[in-house]
Amino acid sequence: MLIILIVFMVIGFIVQSRLKRKFDRFSQVGLQNGMSGAEIAQKMLEDHGIYDVKITAVPGRLTDHYNPKDKTVNLSEAVYHERSVAAAAVAAHEVGHAVQHARAYRWLEFRSAMVPVVNFSSRAMTVIFLMMLFGGLVIHLFPLQTVFLAVIIMQAAITLFSLVTLPVEYDASNRALAWLNSSGLTIPQEHDMAKDALNSAANTYLVAALASLTQLAYYVLMFMGGDD
Repeated sequence: MLIILIVFMVIGFIVQSRLKRKFDRFSQVGLQNGMSGAEIAQKMLEDHGIYDVKITAVPGRLTDHYNPKDKTVNLSEAVYHERSVAAAAVAAHEVGHAVQHARAYRWLEFRSAMVPVVNFSSRAMTVIFLMMLFGGLVIHLFPLQTVFLAVIIMQAAITLFSLVTLPVEYDASNRALAWLNSSGLTIPQEHDMAKDALNSAANTYLVAALASLTQLAYYVLMFMGGDD
């Protein structure tokens, strides 16, 4: 089982590396319409009748995200300013989440509701593993089986979050690609590259979900005494 976890770590690294290379390549391909990522995002919001979402630029690379709490589409500085296929794909994808929010897409609502639970679980598991690493303090405070059961419950919450993330991300990409096509803002070649980029991004979430599921299975096996 440990070998499987390591395999997923390697696969995740490979998929992430491929994603970065693709976005670097597509960042060099200028859009025929000459629009920046921010302009693409604004146009998509307006076409969907959404006027209460703000578009902002945030530092970092591939840090793009939609925040449902304050209704902001946060684009990395490169995506915000660039006039490339990569910028268009990312900007439209993030607005896809804003459209989900506006349309009360149930999987997005479910994922948003899980965020506090997942944040608590991640922090708690870190504390538990640190206490086990430094002298096994947590084992002296609680029975080992109780500790494992708590870890399984918290990992289950994290795994569920990863699985719920899949339809949210795939749907946002589908909305983005459908709009880019129907709006006529991308020519066929640009649309194909945008689809390739978003598919690569989706693969990172798929690998993460599978890795999380495998980790949960590993903890369950340890709890049941099935791991040597």
